[in-house]
Order: sequence, then C-alpha cells, then structure tokens
Amino acid sequence: MRYAAQRLAQAIPVFFATTFLIYAMVFVLPGDPILALAGDKPVPEQVLAVMRARYHLDEPLLVQYGRYMLGVFQGDLGETFTGQPVSELLQDRWAVTAQLALTAWVFELVVGVGLGVLAGLRRGGAADTAVLAGTTFVIAVPVFVVGYTAQILLGLNLGLFPTAGTEEGWPVSYLLPGMVLGSFGLAYVARLTRTSLVENLRADYVRTATAKGLARRRVVGLHALRNSLIPVVTYLGVDFGNLMAGAVVTEGIFNLPGIGQQVFQSIQLQEGPVVVGVVTLLVMIFILANLAVDLLYGVLDPRIRRARA
Repeated sequence: MRYAAQRLAQAIPVFFATTFLIYAMVFVLPGDPILALAGDKPVPEQVLAVMRARYHLDEPLLVQYGRYMLGVFQGDLGETFTGQPVSELLQDRWAVTAQLALTAWVFELVVGVGLGVLAGLRRGGAADTAVLAGTTFVIAVPVFVVGYTAQILLGLNLGLFPTAGTEEGWPVSYLLPGMVLGSFGLAYVARLTRTSLVENLRADYVRTATAKGLARRRVVGLHALRNSLIPVVTYLGVDFGNLMAGAVVTEGIFNLPGIGQQVFQSIQLQEGPVVVGVVTLLVMIFILANLAVDLLYGVLDPRIRRARA
C-alpha cells in the first residue's frame, strides 16, 4: 500500500503540470475563437466583449485554468463556443476510440509477445529472421500505407473484414483498423520481448534452474519470461495512451467517428475547449497507465517494490 501511495503521490503534480502546459499552449495560440465563429461577418465590439466574458477569455490565464480544473473535478469539461457541452460532444466518439485502441492494444500484446517469444527461443533460426524482417518492414512503412493496403486487400478483395464504419459493432468493425493501428506497436513489442528474453536466457538463474532439472517450459515461462516482460509492460502501458491519441489517421481511413476525427475538426474551428478536454482525458489515461505499470513492476519483480518502498 505504501508503494502504491508513493506512485499515486508522484502522479498528482505530473497531472497538474501537464494539463496546465496543454491549456496554455491551446489558449495562447494566435487568433480569436469568437471572431472565428462569425466567419467573414462583422461583429460589434460589445458582442465580442460579452462573449469573451461568458467564456472567461478576458481573464488571466491562471484564473482560466483554475476555473477549468475546478470544473474537471466536478465532471465538467466545459462547453464549446457554440454552447454544446464538451462531455456530451465526446460521449459517443470516446467509446469508438476506446474500443479501437483496446483492440489494437490486445493485438499488440498477444501477437507481439507471441512473436517475440518465438523469435527469442529460436534465436538465429528461420523464425527469428522472419520476425526481425517482418517487424522492420512494418516499422518502415507509414501507417496510412498499411491502412489503405489492408483495406483494399483484406476488406475489398478478400472480404474478410468490414472496410469502413461501425455498423457491425465491436469487435467485428474494429478488427481491421485495430490491427492497422497496432501494427507499429506490435513490431516494437515483438523486438523488445525477443531481445529481453534472449538476454535473460543467458542469465545465471536460468542456468541454475535448468541444472536443477526444471522442465524447459517452466524455466522459460516462470523465470525467464517473467523478468523479460518488464520492459514490455513499460512500453504497453505507455502505448495505450499513444493508441488513443494517435488514432486520427486510422479513424480517417476507416471512417470511424472517434475523438481523433473530432480533435482534427476542432483544431480547424479553433474550438479550444474541445481540444483541451480531449487531451485532459488522455493525460489521465497516460498517468493511470503509468501507475498500473509501476504496480506491475512490483508484481513481476518484488525487488523493485522493496527498493522503491
């Protein structure tokens, strides 16, 4: 409990510092969002003053941030400059992106770790060479190329997956875009698992366990793989937030109405409250993921828990 409390205490200042930087960067950008609403039409100065006062744009930045955070702690992410609550705007879109990111994350975890173990146990063999070559290819190719190619080959030509939209629900509609979104992370997970496993298989404790007569499966699964997963858990914990934030291209290719699409539109319309609201939620996800990773460290290796507590 003390170890968990220390990790949580460290996360609190990180949350405030990160959200303040994001809020400041969004609202100090050039341009007036109130004028942007009117387009090319002239707006009386009195109307501009009333609108700026309504959305507290005439107040100092720290006061604006304080008001915003007070609302966040009450479950209110603010409202757009057209009067629509941000939480209501993101409600349906958030579920789409979360399901897409979860599908991609599970794909990375299962397939990436599996390929990494396969390559690590057959170091220097054909399986190892194939995994290294395949992951290098995936890392080198841009995600939009992978997306359009998969959409044409697996969706249109072979008919294995839906090509666009969410009509068939989760997981069917999210399988193909999830694999595309998770392909880049899968390559890193496979390589991390393979490298870490090869290193641990050479360790003294593995040789000792083998010399004691333990079965190969037990030596690899209980001892070597457990320690090998520490860097993999680190990457997977952070990558879930990356998947949530980086789904803009994939959502565009497969026509998924997620938050990535909404953020892109909000930036064009200078809807700062929407951008800040989305990023604030993503910051929370990153912090919670890192907290979960820290706690998993203690589970995978008790020495880390004792050293940090």
